[in-house]
Amino acid sequence: MAATSTMYPASLSIDYPDRTLNRLTTFFRIFMAIPVLIIIGLLTNSASSANSANTAKDGWDYSALAVVFLPTVLMILFRQKYPKWWFDWNVALTKFSTRVGAYIGLLTDVYPSTDEEQVVHIEIPYPDVKNGLNRWLPLVKWLLAVPHYIVLIFLFLAAIVSLVIAWFAILFTGRYPRGLFDFVVGVSRWSLRVDAYAFLLVTDRYPPFSLSS
Repeated sequence: MAATSTMYPASLSIDYPDRTLNRLTTFFRIFMAIPVLIIIGLLTNSASSANSANTAKDGWDYSALAVVFLPTVLMILFRQKYPKWWFDWNVALTKFSTRVGAYIGLLTDVYPSTDEEQVVHIEIPYPDVKNGLNRWLPLVKWLLAVPHYIVLIFLFLAAIVSLVIAWFAILFTGRYPRGLFDFVVGVSRWSLRVDAYAFLLVTDRYPPFSLSS
């Protein structure tokens, strides 16, 4: 129970493919992913259009993943509420985009589903807004997370290098080197925690500077 209580309220794990991966789809992975990338692009454009009136004055939003962000900030600030359907949408889209990222990152050769969990496991509990969230923090969380953005820039660069190495490794051996796999998953886990804190707004607990679960 003690270990569970210390876990960050946004977790990610991806099943390691302990088998021979498909070399053909690995070689053409970026082309194989085009259909789901189009879907994400349509979701993003749709959300950007819907939020354009709200974001024009603010000059920024988080429509990169089409999450309901600015309305959630206002709802927490003035009503201390996080509508459940907004939360469900944000989490579902986060899970889908993570499955797509895992597929592009060669972490799995299973084509990403729009709704099934598959090998990507994400847990984000629904927050108790009145008792668990500070109503004023959503105004500054994106700024408080700046140190994480800086670190993540370098981690993402390292993850890209790892991806290139893994691509060659899979083509020649059919396996994703376990050390590289764990590192790339760790970067994704770190990024998810920052998103949960700064943009999904499901927790006030500052994300740890850690790749581990």
